[in-house]
Amino acid sequence: MKKIRVAIAGATGMVGQSFVMLNQDHRNFEVVLVAASDRSAGKPYYEAVDGRWVMGEEIPPNIAEMRVYDALDVDAIAGQVDLIFSAISLGQKETAELEERYARCEIPVVSNNSAHRWTPDVPMVIPELNHSHLQVISAQRKRLGTKRGFIAVKPNCSIQSYVSAIYPLLDLGPYELMVSTYQAVSGAGKTLKTWPEMQDNVIPYIAGEEEKSEKEPLKILGHVGQGEICPASFIKISAQCVRVPVSNGHLATVSMNLRKPVTCEDIIERWRSFKTLPQKLGLPSAPNPFLTYFDEDDRPQPRLDRYLQQGMGIAIGRLREDPIFDFKFVALSHNTVRGAAGGAILLAEFLYDQGDI
Repeated sequence: MKKIRVAIAGATGMVGQSFVMLNQDHRNFEVVLVAASDRSAGKPYYEAVDGRWVMGEEIPPNIAEMRVYDALDVDAIAGQVDLIFSAISLGQKETAELEERYARCEIPVVSNNSAHRWTPDVPMVIPELNHSHLQVISAQRKRLGTKRGFIAVKPNCSIQSYVSAIYPLLDLGPYELMVSTYQAVSGAGKTLKTWPEMQDNVIPYIAGEEEKSEKEPLKILGHVGQGEICPASFIKISAQCVRVPVSNGHLATVSMNLRKPVTCEDIIERWRSFKTLPQKLGLPSAPNPFLTYFDEDDRPQPRLDRYLQQGMGIAIGRLREDPIFDFKFVALSHNTVRGAAGGAILLAEFLYDQGDI
């Protein structure tokens, strides 16, 4: 089977590097082009990431010698690829405009960026949960004037774990969530080695993160209306987000109120039996199981559980009754795999399976 030709825009950054590694030997996708800022344009990829390569493995040989394109040179890129993974680091306005330029050139764009997360006709998708939102792409294509081109995005890395845990409980009427996220340094595109301020420290502020953690779940839990995604109004979320000295893995503590009575045992059974379409389709990046509940009191932990299902699984634990809310629990996801490049690749796999790419 002929593979889809893939470009990675923003290929020199941490998420871009993750896209490079996770697409290696992919059964559907082949990276044929890497693009970045004009500072890197024209250099071989290995030179552009010299001193900045943070992956645990060496650069794939077929990528190392590729000449880096200027990500803003849309015309030079457009004719060579069938799909773009976007991890470009520009301002919000510039990123949104660039991704639309790609799409108008009839290239599907699957983005890790936040620039289009609140564009009403751009689906923001966790494939196991709200893949039905992809039907809005037809309305987006009408707006853009395209036949094949469109933009789809994955949500913020910090919400992957707790939104995934809430989804199997929707019929129980969750209506209030109190969430605290403990976010790894890689979420800021850094490492513990390159960020000495994080040693023996917690920083109780991450710019824009609390708003994303409170609002983005509402779009995921919403529905498709007249050519746009209508955010949910049945639930309210309060979030606090702090940076912790952990390399990878975002942990969330969650307290929730439900409208219907239920036991801890019933909730755990819902998590353990939750089956989703990406798993049934056998998509290459789909974790199976998607949700894993740990009975141990001290799990999940980033060091032990972030690579669950190759970093694509969601780890949950410590479900118990709450003296103020109904229940509380802990959840964990790998922020640069499930929460970034891996989640975007799974979304692209689903789009490919459904014929949108």
